[in-house]
Amino acid sequence: EARCGSDHIPVPCHYSISEFFQARLKMFYCFKVYIIRMSFFSQMFLNGQLMTGLPVFCLRPDLFDNYMQQDAHEFLNYLLNTVADILQEEKKQEKQNGRLKNNGTPVTSEPEMENKIEPTWVHDIFQGTLTNETRCLNCETVSSKDEDFLDLSVDVEQNTSITHCLRDFSNTETLCSEYKYYCETCCSKQEAQKRMRVKKLPMILALHLKRFKYMEQLHRYTKLSYRVVFPLELRLFNTSGDAVNLDRMYDLVAVVVHCGSGPNRGHYITIVKSHGFWLLFDDDIVEKIDAQAIEEFYGLTSDISKNSESGYILFYQSRE
Repeated sequence: EARCGSDHIPVPCHYSISEFFQARLKMFYCFKVYIIRMSFFSQMFLNGQLMTGLPVFCLRPDLFDNYMQQDAHEFLNYLLNTVADILQEEKKQEKQNGRLKNNGTPVTSEPEMENKIEPTWVHDIFQGTLTNETRCLNCETVSSKDEDFLDLSVDVEQNTSITHCLRDFSNTETLCSEYKYYCETCCSKQEAQKRMRVKKLPMILALHLKRFKYMEQLHRYTKLSYRVVFPLELRLFNTSGDAVNLDRMYDLVAVVVHCGSGPNRGHYITIVKSHGFWLLFDDDIVEKIDAQAIEEFYGLTSDISKNSESGYILFYQSRE
């Protein structure tokens, strides 16, 4: 059990911190408190069991030890994927060394089992599944393809809400002209309709608001400080017909806020709900705030390029 401020940070008891894992972690530099706190969400499936000796995850110095501005969303993706890779590699090494035991007897795995990628607690917490549905407008054949995700990136518009952004994410798109779809039933390119649906909802839903957009007339990226309302409670409606837990409710538990007027300048702060209280983290400064104060980080209703403090990454935790 590790401590971060006054909070305990548990991780699943069945994941050991081996010498291999610890050696890999030494390659990294320490990162912001708000990312460490994400491991707190894992208590949803711990059943009260904690593990001692949790090290602080760090980032590779060659990637982040410089004076360049770093993007929080890129950082989040790098963090989750790297930790998952480390855990999977650890599992693979344990299998190869015969350290995994079943009833006290070493496990002898089949070749196909050796190459099988096992999910980690990163996947258990953050991974969901999208289904990409395409319907041929000529023969009406519907094809679908599943795709796993650790977070969802949604476009933003002025004076909208995160619910609106999610609906737009799943809007039906018509494929025509040079973008026609090759239908295997028709054996030719046909006009088609395409849409994305959520098939499996994650335990923690990470939503990335795409606030940085390339402006052709300016030949550079600009921050979209649009006002986007994100509620304390959220229900997803853009799910597929065979989705699991269709009526799952989510509660807002953390917000990463970008402060500044553009992608190449600014600062990140984080709001985290802990033990029923909302805490604002600004580097080493921690401040208790009211839930109503979160509305200050929805964004602006006017100039997109003005300096603003606007929600950039939202973390929603599913209810039991």
